[in-house]
Amino acid sequence: MDITPHQTLDASGLACPMPIIKTKKAMDGMKVGEILKMISTDPGSVSDMQAWTGKTGHEMLSHEESGGKYVFYIKKMK
Repeated sequence: MDITPHQTLDASGLACPMPIIKTKKAMDGMKVGEILKMISTDPGSVSDMQAWTGKTGHEMLSHEESGGKYVFYIKKMK
């Protein structure tokens, strides 16, 4: 899937809950419909991001793991 993000957040090296906190702060500054690319090295961020997007109503467009990095594309829905 070829997604062009409006903003990229590199949360590499941060442990839970910092990737979620930084993602929320970035999303708060974005407009509805914009897409955030979030990069994390924390394996727990996969389940954390799925739970967070479900709770907040934002849409997880995709997530992938490559070389120890977890990349998420999240669309702001509200």
